Amino acid sequence: MQDEELDLVSAVAAFEAKDFTKAKRLLAPLAEAGEAEAQYRLAIIYQVGLGRVRDDESARNYMSAAAGQGHALAQHGLGFMYYQGECVPQDLAEAANWFRRAAEQGLAGSQMILGQMYEQGEGVAKDAEEARRWYARAEEADAT
Repeated sequence: MQDEELDLVSAVAAFEAKDFTKAKRLLAPLAEAGEAEAQYRLAIIYQVGLGRVRDDESARNYMSAAAGQGHALAQHGLGFMYYQGECVPQDLAEAANWFRRAAEQGLAGSQMILGQMYEQGEGVAKDAEEARRWYARAEEADAT
């Protein structure tokens, strides 16, 4: 287990240093083993095409795997994919579902987007009061 943790630290360091070729090499086995943070970062590499050609299917699969494990940033990322129709067909109801999961974990960006979705009636029933609740939670999260 310690080797996997060290590999993840090294992979994240390579990712943050923008050495995406090295990051991908280090992240791939961890992602395949079910490590949510590795899946999330590998999804970003594939989604944006960092250090390689874009691969929408791999981006979607890894983002979904990490989101399904409760990784808040991956849930936000998957919500964004569905909201924009990037790597998946656009589905605003599914976007709201994933933004809600991340928002419930305290992710201010997801709370704000969810508020906007309720305000506009995108993927959810238009509900000004629910929008205000999510905006207030986002403000609270940003204040901490």
